[in-house]
Amino acid sequence: MSSLPITPEQLAALPPEFRAILQAVIDHYEERIAALEAELAATRKTPRNSSLPPSSEHPHAKPLAEKPKSKRKRGGQPGHQKHERALIPTEQCQQVVTVKPERCRRCDKKLSGHDSAPLRHQVWDLPPIEPHVSEFQLHRLTCTCGATTCAALPRGVPRGQAGPRLIALVTLLMGCFRQSKRRVALFLEQVLNQPCSPGWVVKLQNQGTAALRPCYDELAAQLPTEEQLSIDETPNKQGPDKAWLWTMVAATYTLFAFRTTRAATVLTDLLGTGYEGVVNCDRAKMYFLLSRLQWCWAHLKRDFQALIDSGDGTKKRLGHDLMRPTRKMFQLWARYRDGTLTRRGFQRLMKPIRKEIEDLLLRGKFAGIGMADELWRHRERLWTFVDVEGVEPTNNASERALRHAVIWRKLSFGTQSEAGSRFVETMLTVVETCRQRSINVFAFVTTAINAHLDHQPAPSLTGA
Repeated sequence: MSSLPITPEQLAALPPEFRAILQAVIDHYEERIAALEAELAATRKTPRNSSLPPSSEHPHAKPLAEKPKSKRKRGGQPGHQKHERALIPTEQCQQVVTVKPERCRRCDKKLSGHDSAPLRHQVWDLPPIEPHVSEFQLHRLTCTCGATTCAALPRGVPRGQAGPRLIALVTLLMGCFRQSKRRVALFLEQVLNQPCSPGWVVKLQNQGTAALRPCYDELAAQLPTEEQLSIDETPNKQGPDKAWLWTMVAATYTLFAFRTTRAATVLTDLLGTGYEGVVNCDRAKMYFLLSRLQWCWAHLKRDFQALIDSGDGTKKRLGHDLMRPTRKMFQLWARYRDGTLTRRGFQRLMKPIRKEIEDLLLRGKFAGIGMADELWRHRERLWTFVDVEGVEPTNNASERALRHAVIWRKLSFGTQSEAGSRFVETMLTVVETCRQRSINVFAFVTTAINAHLDHQPAPSLTGA
């Protein structure tokens, strides 16, 4: 009532008959507005209720509420299990302060003695951060022959002004924590008391790329030997040009490749000719040159939803008919994944579902639906995960790997140069592979930079 252009007092002053009519009109339109708002919310297309891919939605977009808002207050509810930081051993504390009461809280007598099991309270804090600066004084001495000789820097000492841990931190701030060059420079100056400029950040970025590139090249050389890969790509920018960031997920590592083309030549360049492994992918044409494909059923499910959302009755019916066995298939796959269904049982139960879907695709082919025609002609690419053990029915592995890269792209709008593209693909590869292998990424990058400065072989990410 407070939003109405008439106050409650003014409404009360109206004649009873007119007030009743006005109130009825107000109630009618409030109900109508609420119904229209609910209808609008239901028709708003999102990746959860339409064929839109997940990457089309902003990472910070709030999902539509699917159920009424809870009346409970935010936070932990009464009786919930308590979660708290575990205390570390006293020996690991940098400072231990003994605190004893001086007087009795009841009679005020002076207290003495010792508590064998005192209440322990630990406070975590950061020490004052000051850069560690090492100065190397290179003496120039004169020989009796008249020649002068200057001492060289010790082995492993960088020729620049940044040490390995500082270079590693700068590269991770940009390549892992999605900070811009100016933000990195600001963080170093304001938090670490390290004089810095965006131009110096670029120099450190290039040093990090040079140190980690051998790790990247080693993974790239191993790609053609993998029995299974999950591959996907996402649009990007390199300066004013269009570019694509490719990702290839293997069992123990992930490789990213920044290219200015989406053509099949990228696959030939990375996998060579005649690659015989199984590739999980979407139905993009450039993957057709590969011999063994598993088309992603998550993408297919969105395609079936697009048929349902179309205005054509034939397509809508086919979409509904395809969606039903697809849901059954995912239910069976979930049982197989959690161990409640054996491999042989899964294959046996998939036979009628496989036949039903292929029959529906054949019906769609004769109805003139192009997507159904393509799926029918290449139907063997739908069932590789049934025939070959270890193959997933979806391309979710590469979709998850690309998520960090997609968020980075939305924040940075791409790279500005070839060197920037090499930095991005190298850092994304190292960060994601370290996550897969449960390796501390900062420690690994620091070790790689130390090896580079000392002219030693780079550490391996292949696990060999």
